Amino acid sequence: MSESSRDTAEGAGWGVSERGEYLRLVPRQAEKISWLNPRHLWAARNGVLASWFGDPTGEVRARWAARRAAAGAPADRVIRRDDPDRFSFLVIGDTGEGGEPQYAVVPGLLKEGRDTAFAVLASDVIYPVGAADDYGPKFFRPYQDYRAPVYAIPGNHDWYEDLAGFMRVFCDDTGPLPAGPKPRPLSRAWLRSLLWHRPRPGDGEHLDEARKLRSSPAQQAVQPGPYWAIDAGPVRIVGIDTGLLGTIDAEQGAWLREVSRGPRPKILVTGSPLYVDGEHHPCPVEGGGTVDDIVRDPAHRYVAAIGGDIHNYQRYPVRLDDGRTLQYVVAGGGGAFTHATHTIPRVDVAGVTEADFRCYPLRGDSLAFYSDLYGRRTRLRRFFSLTETEAAAVIAERLGIGPTRAPGAPARVTRRMRLVAGLLGTGRRPDRGKRFRLPVRKAYQSLFSPGSATYSPPFFKSFLRIDVTPEALRLRCFAATGQRAQEVTPPVEDEVTVPLP
Repeated sequence: MSESSRDTAEGAGWGVSERGEYLRLVPRQAEKISWLNPRHLWAARNGVLASWFGDPTGEVRARWAARRAAAGAPADRVIRRDDPDRFSFLVIGDTGEGGEPQYAVVPGLLKEGRDTAFAVLASDVIYPVGAADDYGPKFFRPYQDYRAPVYAIPGNHDWYEDLAGFMRVFCDDTGPLPAGPKPRPLSRAWLRSLLWHRPRPGDGEHLDEARKLRSSPAQQAVQPGPYWAIDAGPVRIVGIDTGLLGTIDAEQGAWLREVSRGPRPKILVTGSPLYVDGEHHPCPVEGGGTVDDIVRDPAHRYVAAIGGDIHNYQRYPVRLDDGRTLQYVVAGGGGAFTHATHTIPRVDVAGVTEADFRCYPLRGDSLAFYSDLYGRRTRLRRFFSLTETEAAAVIAERLGIGPTRAPGAPARVTRRMRLVAGLLGTGRRPDRGKRFRLPVRKAYQSLFSPGSATYSPPFFKSFLRIDVTPEALRLRCFAATGQRAQEVTPPVEDEVTVPLP
């Protein structure tokens, strides 16, 4: 097994100059998405409009569901496979920006996924707005050599064109929905409709050609809608669609309660993680209750909940009052810009402490990554840039934790290092007050993290492989840095074995 970022700096991809073979896969005219570009921000405006004028996702989703039912989709939305009791599958989150970081994941994914039964894309399949013609370079081309079916749940970006591209690709639907009822003039819905982004005329004209890249019978799968369940071997995998704003409608909530019954152990895959960045986000269900209420119910026999949306890897082993441990995982490192982990404060949530918590990239590597970006963008590299050793040292001091990586020669923490760490939003111990920090994390809440796409390794991307037996499942997080060494033998950044009830 190759060294990981927890072992050495070289295992994280630092100080290495040999780029991986992924470069030959990248299209010559690959789009470079910048979330500092007003054109991309304007195209992706529907999330903001939904929060201001009301979210139409539930109504649109219901119309998609009705159309799929009329086409013969199973009423229970369950895909029944004939996998053996021992099988494996992949989970890849937030993939589709179409640039080098996404393609850098592919060689390791093909190597570690060569014997897997299928893959699941968890959230934001296509950026920036889920357009049908973007599926060629951002889905069919990168995964053309993955020889098994791919299922998916949509993220908020896939909803920015009312899910039309997603439904055509994964559900074999025929195109955009007919217009719904006209809103009452001067109402909030009417104002929303005036500004709403919709698919451009003719979108999808290249889709038939793109499909040829994944045309093998072994690669084909049609799912019953944007939310579904898969019965595979001894487990049931339940995928939910959290729409534009990270909630689910009453109809989907009723389905989730129904499909969660029964004796099979279950894994939830969701577009919005339930634990992330040291916080609990239980995901409201329209009409009452939360998704996490359903997951925690012992009668439903969930063992893990995996969510995309945040572009890194995190794991929270939450021990419940009845003695069970649920693994809550963030798996959004499949190709989009890297969300910072150094902004996560010292973890203390739902009984999960810093000793239990895992993340990738490590906080020190995240801080070093962002300090270099800020240095280059501001042309103040001598001030902002921290080496990975310096970044790890200041993280350890600010959070009061020991070094995550095997210690080498310790770095002396200087006033400049502390100032840079504070400006870049580094987490802190709970007993320390808030100070000024620059924005580094969420789109629409920050400016820099969404603009942090870089085309120089290390990329700090990741994917999951889950091996299932009747007794347990083994979850491993594999890294993709863009460097040749991690491409030849993808390192395991985290691993946990989960007993099945």
